[in-house]
Amino acid sequence: MTSSTADSTRATVQKFLALRLAGDTEGLTALFADRVDWLLAENPAVPWIRPRSTAAECAAQFTELMEHTVPEDARASVDTFLVDGTDAVLTGHVSGTVRATGKSFEGPFALRLTVEDGRITRHHLYENSLSIAEACVS
Repeated sequence: MTSSTADSTRATVQKFLALRLAGDTEGLTALFADRVDWLLAENPAVPWIRPRSTAAECAAQFTELMEHTVPEDARASVDTFLVDGTDAVLTGHVSGTVRATGKSFEGPFALRLTVEDGRITRHHLYENSLSIAEACVS
């Protein structure tokens, strides 16, 4: 892979992060590929965690997250941002509060993204699903 491939991947991931921060679902839908390899461990107690595969479903995850959590309590920090060709890995910490229960969750995360032709084709998120599930239960 050339450094221009890595530069393109880095730019697309930075755009993804900016669109997430802005809550731009339309922009996110355009950024995801038509079909996405989405991985986030299914968790029946958490309404925004479910299987997804289309660009619109993947982009909607942000909206669903905001509907079920307290936006002003949401925090995410990125500690590491690694790029190797078409792949990017971000690690960091996330926390928030579930609107329905008032309970908080927190923990580390790792996000693996793959970018092909300027669109995200893989979104694999690894996070503290136990803390999130416990916060969703009254």
